[in-house]
Amino acid sequence: MNVADAMTPRSEVVTVEIPGTRDDVLEYLQERAFSSVPVIKETDGGEEFRGIVSRETLINNPDEDQLAILVEETPTITADASIEEAARLMVTEAARRVPVVDGELEGIVTITDVVHAIANGDVDGDAEVGGLARSDINCIYVETPLTVAERELSHAEVPYGIVLDDGGEMAGVLTEVDIIDVARVVEGEDDTGDSIANQDDEWAWEGIKAVGGRYMPTRNVELPTEPVREFMTADVVTVSKRRTAREAAQQMIEHDIEQIPLMAGNELVGIVRDVDLLEAL
Repeated sequence: MNVADAMTPRSEVVTVEIPGTRDDVLEYLQERAFSSVPVIKETDGGEEFRGIVSRETLINNPDEDQLAILVEETPTITADASIEEAARLMVTEAARRVPVVDGELEGIVTITDVVHAIANGDVDGDAEVGGLARSDINCIYVETPLTVAERELSHAEVPYGIVLDDGGEMAGVLTEVDIIDVARVVEGEDDTGDSIANQDDEWAWEGIKAVGGRYMPTRNVELPTEPVREFMTADVVTVSKRRTAREAAQQMIEHDIEQIPLMAGNELVGIVRDVDLLEAL
């Protein structure tokens, strides 16, 4: 199976155009749950592919409004490459969406496209997920304010957090998509308003944001401060280690999710992310 058989063709690819602003991208990330959007520029010689803007870049550069500055270089692939080649590129480059470029943008192939191929039996999916899952699990306390949880995901460099209750049991899952869904763009303000806790609060944001140079709530992006339990998915889909990559892929497609907790009986023992399924290819 080639990339051409799985990709979204250019006629159906949502793009943003230079010049533009972060709001142009945020609209697509929120409404369509994309992880990134290709950026093009119209020139006298036709359309030129310039790169992508990802949700991570928007989160990590909240004060930057100009699209041209937010654009990132990204690996590309050609339509005649195999799905296995695309999978290897995605894994090695940590790229969720790979533009298909041959002189100009011809389409987009995504991790989800590869997961569809695995689910449909178009490529090998017989490996057991127990051998593909990760034992290091990113976790978040259920009462953590969303502002703090966003930083935890960012510093862990993963798009999810397994939410634990007071007893240390899994209560739900929080993802980057959940955070983007409730992010609000604020123009022309000097602070984040309700996104910053008072210094006397238990979860004082001013103290937390000093840990690193990257933080989301500033003048341009504001998050609710309510606890994670109000934004997480509580009805969690799980998988056992004897299930195959194909079965896990089918679960991901059916429930529109990017990761599945791995369970041994009632015990959480790992996480299977969509990119882990690509490792088997």
